[in-house]
Amino acid sequence: MPRILIAEDDPAVRRFVARALSHRGHEVIAVDDGVAALEALSEGVYDLLLTDIVMPGVDGIALALKAARDHPDMPILMMSGFSAERQKAHNLEELIHRVIPKPFTLAEICRVVDETLGGSASRS
Repeated sequence: MPRILIAEDDPAVRRFVARALSHRGHEVIAVDDGVAALEALSEGVYDLLLTDIVMPGVDGIALALKAARDHPDMPILMMSGFSAERQKAHNLEELIHRVIPKPFTLAEICRVVDETLGGSASRS
């Protein structure tokens, strides 16, 4: 069972994504910011990091940089509703697998996660 860490400061989005991925058989740990995500990464092993870009404290870009350095084999997906932030993330294409634009549907987020975990997601 793949283990997924979700870092998302919006409680509704965090619950929506966590519930959707749990129903697909993934073990999901969901935290509300980048600081908590870094702590979770230091305490356990994850098969995927799914993070919002804009968060208080440690944002998703700083989180992705640290996670990629410390866990180079763990795929990273980023979510954002802000086009400027999505562009910053695209500049990190060597580190992240994909940026998922918000809003997204349940089917979209599950498809991208499944593709990424299956190794078939292209970096974009």
